[in-house]
Amino acid sequence: MHQERYSRQELFKPIGTNGQQELGEKHVLIIGAGALGTGASESLVRAGVGKITIIDRDYVEWSNLQRQSLYSEEDARKKMPKAIAAKYRLEQVNSYVEIQAIVADITYEDLLKYAENSDLIIDATDNFETRFVINDVAQKLELPWIYGACVGSTGMSFTVIPGVTPCFNCLWETTPPTGQTCDTAGIISPAVMMVTAHQTADALKILSGNTDALSGRLVTFDVWQNDYQSIGVSRMKKADCPSCGEEPTYPYLTMESAMKTAVLCGRDTVQIRPAEKKAVDLGDLHTIFSTQGLPVQYNQFLISITFDPYRMIIFKDGRVLIHGTSDKTEAKKVYHRVFN
Repeated sequence: MHQERYSRQELFKPIGTNGQQELGEKHVLIIGAGALGTGASESLVRAGVGKITIIDRDYVEWSNLQRQSLYSEEDARKKMPKAIAAKYRLEQVNSYVEIQAIVADITYEDLLKYAENSDLIIDATDNFETRFVINDVAQKLELPWIYGACVGSTGMSFTVIPGVTPCFNCLWETTPPTGQTCDTAGIISPAVMMVTAHQTADALKILSGNTDALSGRLVTFDVWQNDYQSIGVSRMKKADCPSCGEEPTYPYLTMESAMKTAVLCGRDTVQIRPAEKKAVDLGDLHTIFSTQGLPVQYNQFLISITFDPYRMIIFKDGRVLIHGTSDKTEAKKVYHRVFN
């Protein structure tokens, strides 16, 4: 039965048995385990890619279930970290693929470490800041990566091949102003599926040795308005680009030595990342907050504490999500009230 697992894929001549063998020897790093990350990881695991590493900072919520295909109601009830829940489901899909799950807010140092032994990076994030870091890491390591984004009924995808195509910095130069997000404009699952179809198709081309089949174009679409565009961007490659030009400086690979706060994807939530990662004893925190009579939910990966009007999620690495505010100053006050 195992021998027949990929038989239909092998019948596709551009892949064949040799391409399938190549897929089985490759390692893909997926940044984000939301809608795009779950779709891409499932497709690649079913296709027989040898190893998948998934990095994600969030946990499963009820609003995710409409479009994030790997998760269940039980995951939302237990507030399971997305990377962990994804690993569990993917191992049920294909036990022959090695799945590595990392629960973390990715830093450039982490990304460099995990990307060094990868063959491809897939962007499944929800913010441009992280994408610029991915871009610099990929350029420094000469590693291909595939950008993807969607909101509402629209989406876009572009595959970056170092030394060949323009890089992400060439196309956007600086972080675009904050616009619509899934939490402000909503999203429908067909838009997600369309982006992941483009991302995983290009991933299969790269991983099976068919890079000549890549279009090198930026794809944008609106599935509701029946609009589809494939845009040539080769002229946008810049010789003086600080990320991929003749004398790259990789501007987004900088040290982060201070506490960092970020509003998550337009949500009424602020993430606070301490200046240094530190192990947190979740069991001790559970005891402390329970004795104070606060509503507490606890698993081996995180603890959730509710104290109106806020809900705080604390992860094992000391990272904290504060739900109930999008004001970073207010969130810091809540954080210090708990931890000082």
